[in-house]
Amino acid sequence: MPDRFLRIALAAALVLLALFVAQPYVTSLLFSADTPRTVTPRGDLAPAEASTVALFERAAPSVVYVFARPRQGALSFDPETGERRQGGGEQTGSGFVWDAAGHVVTNNHVIQGGGEIQVRLSTGEVVPATVAGTAPNYDLAVLRLGWVSAAPPPLAIGTSADLKVGQFVYAIGNPFGLDHTLTTGVVSALQRRLPTAEGRELSGVIQTDAAINPGNSGGPLLDSAGRLIGVNTAIFSPSGASAGIGFAIPVDVVNRVVPNLIRTGRTPTPGIGIVAASEDAAARLGIDGIVVVRVLPGSPAAAAGLHGVDPVTGDLGDIIMGVNGRPVRRLAELTAALEASGLGRSVSLQVERDGRAVTIPVTPADMGQGRR
Repeated sequence: MPDRFLRIALAAALVLLALFVAQPYVTSLLFSADTPRTVTPRGDLAPAEASTVALFERAAPSVVYVFARPRQGALSFDPETGERRQGGGEQTGSGFVWDAAGHVVTNNHVIQGGGEIQVRLSTGEVVPATVAGTAPNYDLAVLRLGWVSAAPPPLAIGTSADLKVGQFVYAIGNPFGLDHTLTTGVVSALQRRLPTAEGRELSGVIQTDAAINPGNSGGPLLDSAGRLIGVNTAIFSPSGASAGIGFAIPVDVVNRVVPNLIRTGRTPTPGIGIVAASEDAAARLGIDGIVVVRVLPGSPAAAAGLHGVDPVTGDLGDIIMGVNGRPVRRLAELTAALEASGLGRSVSLQVERDGRAVTIPVTPADMGQGRR
């Protein structure tokens, strides 16, 4: 009896083992999808998806690919690294159609030093372009397209004055030459300061975590209504690829500068001619104002008698605390106040000098003269 039970148990174990070994083959034989599978209906897109798709379809035809070959021996800036280079390879970036006349806005560093400039439209048509005007202080340039079989529509224009940290933004461009790429994110911060490749500084810049990579330079940053709110200009990244910190020139600046470039080829740059300390340096000193480090010779600041840091002793000079009675704490606020005042109109600077409050009148001048 025990032997019979043992034989039955052994037989059962062998059957189970055989089934275990054969199971993949049986499954493959019975359930393999060796013909195309039936498509499962997905239903409607989610509202957020549908909105993003519609935004891209409206805006993408207005976004272009810009490439410029530097003149032989010309000093230019590589739009992918921001480094100076001597002649050589092609500079590439993005741009967008500004008006029905076919003007295209891009970054100045994309075409700087360029000889032959061409623009590829969303249709694939390649069109020669000429420079209508440049504003290096704002890293903006306007191109004039040659003959186009069908002019792309201009983008709708928004405002950057009412932007809020956290609102959705959308970037369209040509990262790494991959045209018409859409990335999404939010406004990460406002009123940033961004050095340009020429040692200048952009103030009031938009920071975003929408992926911006080399090749996005000059492309549009849009709000959820598909309106232009900024021009993508740079990334902060030790590796050279997107690290979630990108910067865009506010559209209110663009909307003021670009018409001047179309009309005259340049734009006035109201300023008083100072070099200011960084906000971090001022904060470390416990100063809630703009520390004047240096006054440029022959500038309105020099004519008004402003003083910078003593180059021998290192003692602080003037600290600008306000303009026309309104406090200013950052260079961006001073720049905005001077631009609002305009050229040739005197403004009153509230200055702290040697622990005393003084008021100094100064007349902003065009600091861009002779710098084109």
